[in-house]
Amino acid sequence: MEGGFTTTGDAELDRAVTQWLQYDKNPKTACAVEKLLKEGAVEALKKCFSSRMEFGTAGLRAAMGPGVACVNELTVIQTTQGLCRYLEESFVNLKERGVAIGHDARAHPPSGGSSKRFARLAAAAFVGRGVPVRLFSDVTPTPFVPFAVSHLGLCAGVMVTASHNPKQDNGYKVYWDNGAQIVSPHDKGISKAIEENLEPWPEAWNTEAALKNPLLQDPLEDVSARYLQAIQSHCLHRELNKSSEVKIVHTSVHGVGHAFVQSAFRAFDLRPPYAVAQQKDPDPEFPTVKYPNPEEGEGVLNLAFALAATEGATVVLANDPDADRLAVAERQRSGQWRVFSGNELGALLGWWMFHCWKERSPDVGAVKNVYMLASTVSSKILRAVALKEGFHFEETLTGFKWMGNRARDLLDQGKTVLFAFEEAIGYMCSPSVLDKDGVSAAAITGELLSYLAAKNQTLSQQLTNIYEEYGYHLSKNSYFICHDQDVIRDLFERLRNYGGEADSYPSECGPFAVTAVRDLTTGFDSNRPDNKAVLPTSRSSQMITFTFSNGGVATMRTSGTEPKIKYYTELCAAPGNSDLEHLKKELDQLVEAVVENFFEPQKNKLEPKPE
Repeated sequence: MEGGFTTTGDAELDRAVTQWLQYDKNPKTACAVEKLLKEGAVEALKKCFSSRMEFGTAGLRAAMGPGVACVNELTVIQTTQGLCRYLEESFVNLKERGVAIGHDARAHPPSGGSSKRFARLAAAAFVGRGVPVRLFSDVTPTPFVPFAVSHLGLCAGVMVTASHNPKQDNGYKVYWDNGAQIVSPHDKGISKAIEENLEPWPEAWNTEAALKNPLLQDPLEDVSARYLQAIQSHCLHRELNKSSEVKIVHTSVHGVGHAFVQSAFRAFDLRPPYAVAQQKDPDPEFPTVKYPNPEEGEGVLNLAFALAATEGATVVLANDPDADRLAVAERQRSGQWRVFSGNELGALLGWWMFHCWKERSPDVGAVKNVYMLASTVSSKILRAVALKEGFHFEETLTGFKWMGNRARDLLDQGKTVLFAFEEAIGYMCSPSVLDKDGVSAAAITGELLSYLAAKNQTLSQQLTNIYEEYGYHLSKNSYFICHDQDVIRDLFERLRNYGGEADSYPSECGPFAVTAVRDLTTGFDSNRPDNKAVLPTSRSSQMITFTFSNGGVATMRTSGTEPKIKYYTELCAAPGNSDLEHLKKELDQLVEAVVENFFEPQKNKLEPKPE
């Protein structure tokens, strides 16, 4: 091996390490690999080099560090070269239209990596091939990249972010020319092209030259102005907003959202929210939180609650670090804070978007062209609203890539897509961004609060009104942590061969009778005449949904980006059934039955969700 190092004893590993040291120009990652070689740390080298990060429909997401299994300067260059080649094959006018590249504020000093540096390297690879690049000069919310793709007519967009993942992670998210995240077969095509373009191109490392190249432009100011103009079309109660006395606290959780949410509130003539000073500026260390994920609830929001107490605010809004998600909490009369679940906020925002649509749409018949979307593991509350109000509701597979692409299809058919959401606090309140958007969702929530305050109503009261009119939809979601793929596979295969009988699913779960099963891994759906699922299926991920005779639904699935088995349960009651305590008790019993019956006997091999 070059440099006088002894071999690892593994020929394939030696080849991977040798190639890395030939290609890598980052001294920190190169030295880290050389140090592992000198120390004979074969297992550590295998973790870095045995398997390349898999490029999927969510792009890439992994820890920052050396080797092909991590996000670093070389793997970002290699990924971009593959993407560029694939785009060259897909678009004859790529060199006229170009791409957009944005980034968050993540950084990893041990490996010298940062989102900003990765974005510049990606830009250098594209510019070196003669492709125009709109490179955002500063941190930006993830939604600004798909917005730029759609509104500037670009071929693709790249966002360098790991969203709400732990601080050591980073990612590479790709949008297609329709403004939505890529779906198959683009992921496979890009992955193949990456493998065929591993050697860095001559200009790929030269970010200084790229930044001076006339093919590179900064779209930040233009896109920010266009974005605010686009979301202003959803502001219908400007006078109410101006006079509203609702006090709101906002936290960006050390991410990029602060300035953009402040601007969005100004665009809606809303009183600017109080900013949590310790968390308003980007900080890749996320020093005040264990996990930078507002979906985790109170632990992330404690500083916001403290500021709200000081300022007399009644509502807290929180974005995740790349500002594509939104969490909302409201102080109750008891003084306690209620953190709304993603499903509850989906019900509130979905109701509000339809209410506003009715205000500005005198043609009653137009409702037939109105659509709302939700992922299949999210609450079915919008289905109940749609059945009563006459608009269309559709489910998609989990992930906004599916909702974004379906929304694009519907918009191209002349339909109106009012709203889309997923239970993981992701909301698309405006079709100007075909992805979840925590900035527009924050401003639109601000206007909803103004409207409700004028009627002396709270979010909690309005949520109760929605449930009483359309039926209570109570949900309870959680997960187990599991790093062992064999355990995960055995758990799901046991459910497909229940009781030792091949291709047989459970007919009951404790006291609850199973009335339907849909398996989106195999394509089985007992509710269909031919037993074939309508939604797309994938053998590479696990997802089974059980429907019960009491109106309950439970879905179990693996996560695409984390070592988790997630479960989602919901009890859907008919309008008029307002015995809330009984419904809550029944949902608790259903969850207990699912955990005890469907997660056994692997349960002792799983880690529960941390408190």
